[in-house]
Amino acid sequence: MTADRTAHLPVDVPSAEIGPGVRGFWRALPREGRFLLSTVALQHLGRGMTLPFTVIYLHEVRDFSLETSGTLMGLMAVIAAVYGPVAGTFVDRVGARIVVMSGSILASTGTVILAFATTLPIALAATLFLGLAHGTGWSGSNSLISSIVKGPLRQRYFGVNFALLNLGIGVGGVLAGVFVDVDRPVTFEVLFLLDAVLVLIPVMWLLGPLRHVHGRAVHDDQASPRSYREVLRIPGFRWILALTAITSTVGYGQMEAGIPVFARMVSEVSTEAVGFLFAANTIVIVALQFAVLHRIEGHRRTRVMMLLLAIWAVSWAVLGVSGLLPGTLVAAILVVAFGAVFGLGETLLQPSIPAMVNDSAPDHLRGRMNAASSTSFMVGAVVGPVLAGQLLGKGQPALFVGLMLLGLAVSAWLLLRIESIVSPEVNGVRARPAQETRDSIPH
Repeated sequence: MTADRTAHLPVDVPSAEIGPGVRGFWRALPREGRFLLSTVALQHLGRGMTLPFTVIYLHEVRDFSLETSGTLMGLMAVIAAVYGPVAGTFVDRVGARIVVMSGSILASTGTVILAFATTLPIALAATLFLGLAHGTGWSGSNSLISSIVKGPLRQRYFGVNFALLNLGIGVGGVLAGVFVDVDRPVTFEVLFLLDAVLVLIPVMWLLGPLRHVHGRAVHDDQASPRSYREVLRIPGFRWILALTAITSTVGYGQMEAGIPVFARMVSEVSTEAVGFLFAANTIVIVALQFAVLHRIEGHRRTRVMMLLLAIWAVSWAVLGVSGLLPGTLVAAILVVAFGAVFGLGETLLQPSIPAMVNDSAPDHLRGRMNAASSTSFMVGAVVGPVLAGQLLGKGQPALFVGLMLLGLAVSAWLLLRIESIVSPEVNGVRARPAQETRDSIPH
């Protein structure tokens, strides 16, 4: 019995057997998937309390310059990008379970240090721990998810996981926007310490009811080569990595730096408005993610992401207009509207790129491929905060928004390249069963 539990296999449920809505999805999930999803929102509640205000905290509370604050965020991503390939190798060798637990412990330690980052050396120490934690992110968690589910259920899982993650972040953002006060450092310290506790939730599951989910390759063929050179030979994967880096630069790389700083310094809105920006973002994601998952299933993921780019272009234009009306109610409304429109685009992105990466990944390379994707994401997270800090710090908001729009145009070109290379299955179009194909041929 122990051996069977150790040799855990991912569950593949055909799309036709997955019931509609939340209830159908939940019934189709294996026990392990239900455990992991049950606390995603709570796990990220603390993250939501700190995410919108980290740069504001460093700049306005701890008195670091805006350039230094942006550079610290960029350095965190550099560390994550360097450590990511190492974490991916660990996933393939020892399994995703150990990597995920180590990432949670590193994140908790770094967050505690950041709460008391009154000097640059302390801030750098926090940056080191948090960078290492972020480096374990996708390679660990996405590989763990892929060891539990596959097929259509995997794409839905990524989307639902993202919606719950954002629910936690959004609720946390609203609470923090009301609670924090830049003139009272203790308000920020309390939030960082709470985040440090909640981020340890995966450790509880993986030491308890999910200790048998190791996340290692099921077929451990020692003759199979295992290297990042082999990863880069996967058809279309290098283009997927480039797309991930650019969309990160113009998207998530700005969530902790460019967007809050633009809202505060250019649009001149309150911290409450910044909190509601993230709340609007969350409401859209949570309210629409299931409907979006239903609509995009069976469609080419590259076409889905083309729509995403168009939506994000509108969102950046809205934010840019808010900067033309600084300190007004209209500016605050536009800042919040940016969060909503940007969130609509996110519902299209998260079920697409992670599913594309894992559907193209051989089992013995899954950790490395998720790590390579994570590293590409972190490249964008390096460029994003540094770019925002330099341009906004030097009073160039128009150039900043213009570069974001240029990045979206380059991403559209990359999607055309990817569509011409990857297989239909990797692109989200599954082949029909042979019997169904024969029955559809007229006699």
